[in-house]
Amino acid sequence: MTEEYLVLDGAEPFFFEGNDIGVLLCHGFTGTTQSMKPLGEAYAKAGYTVCGPRLKGHGTHYEEMERTKMEDWMASVEEGLVWLKDRCETIFLTGLSMGGTLTLYLAEKYSDIKGIVLINAAVELPQLEMAQHITDTRFLNAIGSDIKLVGNQELAYMKTPVRSIKELIKLTDAVSRKLNKVSCPVLLFVSIEDHVVPPNNTQIIYDRISANDKKIITLKNSYHVATLDNDQGIIISETLAFIKRAANSNSL
Repeated sequence: MTEEYLVLDGAEPFFFEGNDIGVLLCHGFTGTTQSMKPLGEAYAKAGYTVCGPRLKGHGTHYEEMERTKMEDWMASVEEGLVWLKDRCETIFLTGLSMGGTLTLYLAEKYSDIKGIVLINAAVELPQLEMAQHITDTRFLNAIGSDIKLVGNQELAYMKTPVRSIKELIKLTDAVSRKLNKVSCPVLLFVSIEDHVVPPNNTQIIYDRISANDKKIITLKNSYHVATLDNDQGIIISETLAFIKRAANSNSL
């Protein structure tokens, strides 16, 4: 019998009805919607329609995450995209870490995406490749809550399923092979000190995407979970400016 786990308090999906411009927010690997909600609330306050889906297997228990695959995570963000497309004419995407990987996946698949925002997105994770060879261990210590701001904590799993790490590697491999399909405007944020995703991932993405409209902004006072860190305000203000400009442009 498969045990069912309740969604943790604060890990629920969030939705805000607004105008005909929609913004999808994708959280990261082992994390929850809690890491993206401050951004979602700011975008909603600016008038946009916002969707923050909970990735399948996340926000409950790491044993449930162990049973999910990359296709489940893809389906979770696509469901959010459908919700937005039912309500909005113009769609933007924002993703943190693996949420950035999933954002790239959607931008590769759907040419009508107006623009994407990536925050410490992952496409190459050599330090996790060793998990491909682990056969005698189910769970490793947590990789979440890499935050510089004292007192701030990410709602994330305390353990990381080895099987899920293998699915993450499969996802980054699949997405990295098709980066040239991303042609919409792209805003990239990168923390100069990140203990989860090597900062060079951002430059790799920048170099391989086909977008002409692309920009990297360096975050000097945040670690990996920058959406909950000292540079949160920079991310919000720069993203709002990006959406306003891109929404009024003729590019797709």
